[in-house]
Amino acid sequence: MWLFTTELFILLLFLLSIAWLKQNRKKRTSMPPGPLPLPLIGNMLQVKPTELLSSLQKLKDKYGPVFTLYFGSRPTVMIWGYEAIKEALVDNKDAFGGRGNIPTLSNITKGHGIMTTNGERWKQMRRFTISTLRNLGMGKRSIKDRIQEEAQYLAEEFDKTKGTPFDPMFFMSCAVSNIICSVVFGSRFEFSDKLFLSLLSHINGIIRFMNSLWGLVLFSLPFLQHIPGPHQQGMHHVAALKSFVHEKVEESRRTLDPQSPRHFIDCFLIKMQQEQLNPVNEFHLENLVSTVVDLFFAGTETISTTLRYGFLILLKHPEIQVKIQNEIEHVVGQQSPSIEDRTMMPYTDAVIHEILRFSDIVPTGLPHCTTTDITFRGFVIPKGTEVLPLLTSTLKDPQEFSDPAEFCPERFLNGAGALKKNPALIPFSAGKRICPGEGLAHMVLFLYFTTLLQRFSFTTTVPREDLDLSPDYSPVGHLPRYYKMCANTRTSTLEP
Repeated sequence: MWLFTTELFILLLFLLSIAWLKQNRKKRTSMPPGPLPLPLIGNMLQVKPTELLSSLQKLKDKYGPVFTLYFGSRPTVMIWGYEAIKEALVDNKDAFGGRGNIPTLSNITKGHGIMTTNGERWKQMRRFTISTLRNLGMGKRSIKDRIQEEAQYLAEEFDKTKGTPFDPMFFMSCAVSNIICSVVFGSRFEFSDKLFLSLLSHINGIIRFMNSLWGLVLFSLPFLQHIPGPHQQGMHHVAALKSFVHEKVEESRRTLDPQSPRHFIDCFLIKMQQEQLNPVNEFHLENLVSTVVDLFFAGTETISTTLRYGFLILLKHPEIQVKIQNEIEHVVGQQSPSIEDRTMMPYTDAVIHEILRFSDIVPTGLPHCTTTDITFRGFVIPKGTEVLPLLTSTLKDPQEFSDPAEFCPERFLNGAGALKKNPALIPFSAGKRICPGEGLAHMVLFLYFTTLLQRFSFTTTVPREDLDLSPDYSPVGHLPRYYKMCANTRTSTLEP
């Protein structure tokens, strides 16, 4: 009986596989080419999680810069190289402007906020968020003032290390998270605050999960989110972050003064009051909580990881530290660096541009989806198809950046020493879905690097030749390898 049941199950699975392949054959013939998918698991056998990017590179070499992979039963169009990504995200920004599925977040936000939404809701939430971040603190403390203040707190924490080796990860996470806290909640936390440390733990837990093998499995097989297992831990962190934000919203609601907004939550609550009679109202509690969760998710770990990667690079290349410090001395002097100094510091700005390119923090980018049927490079991509613009393929594109494996700030300087921008530098993506926090990220990176390099020279006990700048293992993210550094108080006024 058991043998008969097993044979019947295998036969049924075989018939379902044949039916699935026939059903998808027509779609596959019109879509970009790619390896033959298997039922249920798609192309998971052709894409090794531990070698994701090299696997994609081999498929690109075989099928061209636009090819199709199946994550489970879900077809995803992969786009490789600057020209193809620009053609999709910029030249056809409306057709490729939808957001694809991000199971870890979408299961919690339930279609609210910015990151996982589409259509009119996404437009309104994004527009409001960008304008509020731009205008917040007008007449009071602006965002740049908050960043300058936090940079000084970070320098004080570095000073406490007294030149001994330390891991900068905790300090960077605290200092960047505090910027989001200050903007969203109106106040920062001490680095030792237990509530703050719990918040950081959940944010880091989300990132670790999404960069794990289980995160990739859940992306490929999103139905697993409804089944118990280790992957539920990632969603637990998102739920805890959401609960934390809920409590902060309630605190703000009780003390709200509509005539004097203190932070992002206040601005949103005021907008909720103004829009409550609007029959098509997107300004409600669920969108507020989910938008704040999105700000923490998008604005904390990526910036702090970029900072950590940047300081590792400066340890490997101390001569670049000296050049930045010389520029700080000539432009800023003994004053605290301000964002206005940036236009007069092209070398420092070029170094930050190169750190963003070289570190390549989110190599796959976030998933997009098509909002309409579109013919793209001779292929028909149906409406609702997920698309992954592989940002690493433009940041490391040898056609756009010569010797892309080398760290070279001079690639962003012209013959006169002025900053030279390159449109292929798109670490924050491009088109309609470009990260709304890009401007904030540039301010944080500039003010943190200049504030710290004005006050310290950074060294390590490890020989320079032993410092490894290649990213640590991660299926979908690039993380700097573990290191310790020493913050040595600078005594000279100008380095030779």
